[in-house]
Parts: sequence; structure tokens; C-alpha cells
Amino acid sequence: MDINYELYKVFYHVAKSLSFSDAADNLYISQSAVSQSIKTLEKRLNQTLFIRSTKRVALTKEGELLLKHIEPAINLISRGENQLCADPKSGVQLRIGASDTICRYYLVPYLNNFHKKYPNIHIKVTNGTSLQCANLLERNEVDVIVTNSPNSALNNMMEIIPVKEFRDIFIANPEAYPLTDHPVTLPELQQFPILMLDKRSTTSIFLHNLFLENSLDLVPSVELSSNDLLIDLAKIGLGVAFIPDFCVQSTDDLSIIDITTDIPARLLVAAYNKDIPISDAAKYFIDSLTSGE
Repeated sequence: MDINYELYKVFYHVAKSLSFSDAADNLYISQSAVSQSIKTLEKRLNQTLFIRSTKRVALTKEGELLLKHIEPAINLISRGENQLCADPKSGVQLRIGASDTICRYYLVPYLNNFHKKYPNIHIKVTNGTSLQCANLLERNEVDVIVTNSPNSALNNMMEIIPVKEFRDIFIANPEAYPLTDHPVTLPELQQFPILMLDKRSTTSIFLHNLFLENSLDLVPSVELSSNDLLIDLAKIGLGVAFIPDFCVQSTDDLSIIDITTDIPARLLVAAYNKDIPISDAAKYFIDSLTSGE
């Protein structure tokens, strides 16, 4: 089927903004031209892509399916154009996806070293959960991600490189929860308020699975999107927090609780799209992670 790329480009902008007028502004064309392009595309595909009303525009199921395939292609073309048209003096861009926790507690020194090595390359970091970062990579919105593993959103289209092994730990204020005199079982731990990341995180999935494997139901008292906040709440005695061990830089106000159940190690991994060549700078960044330099 021979369909002009411009029609898909118009579809992409309408689908992302859910607005014909916003798409027209972004593309510097008239709203009527946008509307006509969408009608032409729908006619050629023999599918209705948008539900139109006087107040809003929404994607149909067919439109959502098309967007899922079109978005990575649009991003890939834009990436190629940017690299070809980049000013050699200003360098290109390295787009990295990682969670707030991984950025703060692990990536900062590597980003610093990369910037010294490639001062003309702009580093763009997009924050999201590990699941969200994998989706960003699948849509070609980032070049490299650093994420927790296991991660159900990683797939066989991605080159996945182990970077660092880590373990998850339970921490608490020793005055509020004096639990360091003996190893604690998971059923005992259930009696205390559990502070953990929300259900959208791989860490939450990991802990829920750990409890299920031991025939226990985990009902957390607090679910947040930030490990920093979990640590702060643990320090003031609001509960027992579950966090990666590399987040604890000082245990002055906290104690690490010894658990009788073995908590399996997890990995930090770097990943990129197998089918898209990565730049020498991106290779250097990944190599620096794997070498620890």
C-alpha cells in the first residue's frame, strides 16, 4: 500500500496532541489541511482512526494500534535527521532513560565522566520507572536505558547488558523498630507497616512476588514513587522501608533488618535497540558502566 509519509506524520501529531488545531500549529499547516490528511489516510486504510466530537478528539482502537507502530518510526526518522543535520561543533545528543533512583544513586559519576569525555554532546535524561524506560526505548524516544532487571517490559528486540548486581534490603529506625537482635521472618515483618514503591515499579512487583512465593499476601502501608521519600519516612519511624542497597549511603539513622528468607539479587542493566546503530559516544557510555569507570 503506497501511502505518503506526510499523511502518517500528520496522523502522529494529531494522535499525540489529540487536537487538530495543535497538530496544525506544530506542522505549520492549516487545520483544514490536517483534517483532509486524516480523512485521506482513513480512506486509504479503510479504517476510522479518530472519534471526533465538538469538544474532544480520541483515538479508536485502530488508531491506537497504528500509533503504536508509527511512533517508533517517526522518532527514528527524527533521530536520523538530527544526527545528519547536527553542527559538528555542537555535537549530537545522547538520550538516556533511567529512574530517579538510578540517576541519583548510580549514574551521576558516569554522567560526569561522559561529559568530560564528550563536552559537546548534549545529555538528555528522561526519568521514568524501569517499566516506563523500557517502553521509551521501544518507541525510540531514548538511545540507551539503565534499568532494573527482571523487567517484564524488556524484550528480545533489545540488546541487554548486565551492569551491576545489587540486593534489596529492609531498613528501619532502630528506636521505633528494634529488630536487629535476631533474624526476622516474612510473617513477622508483615506485622509492621511496610513502606515501598508503588505498583508501577519493578521493585514493587519483585517484593509482591517474593511474598507470594512464600504464600503471604503483602499489604503495604505506604506506596510512593520515590525511594528518597521512603528513606525519609523510615528515618522518622513511620515503618519499615524496602529499597535497593545502593540507595543507603549512610546507616547512621537506620538499621538494616536481617531477613530469614533469602532475597535474590537483581541487576542493573543497560539496554539499546538491536536494530538501530548506536553512536560511538553511546558505546563509550555503556562501556563505562560495564567497566565501572
